[in-house]
Amino acid sequence: MAHAAPASGARSGLAGRSPDVFSPQVHTAARYGIPVVLGLVYGYWAAANRRGGGEITGWNILFGFVTALAFIVLCLAVATFAPKLKRELHSLVKSAFAGAAIGFLYSQTGESVLRSAALGVAVTAGIFMVFFYRYYTREDAEGNRVR
Repeated sequence: MAHAAPASGARSGLAGRSPDVFSPQVHTAARYGIPVVLGLVYGYWAAANRRGGGEITGWNILFGFVTALAFIVLCLAVATFAPKLKRELHSLVKSAFAGAAIGFLYSQTGESVLRSAALGVAVTAGIFMVFFYRYYTREDAEGNRVR
């Protein structure tokens, strides 16, 4: 016999929050599937930047897959460990990952290291402000959600 869901969000502990319509299996699939898909796209993009419109070689394909694998591993590590940090470090880790990823992609186009680093730092700063604001307005100092 199926268990009926509570009619009110307040009775189910979801006061002020939207109900979760996805099953735990969907959340697990998304937790690992999204970084894998993003990593494959990122690896392809990095390999395409590196070859600069030239012919596709075995080394270029290998570079793309190694880059994708590194991105996937780092993305999963950031997604796993960053939420356990205080909101400032949580924001910094996520934004530094994004900034480094963009800086690396830009460096594969043949631009100078300084321009790549500057772009990475700019992206990191912008994303840090967004994440910090988000966590600052939705968490207390210990990292507990207040909304």
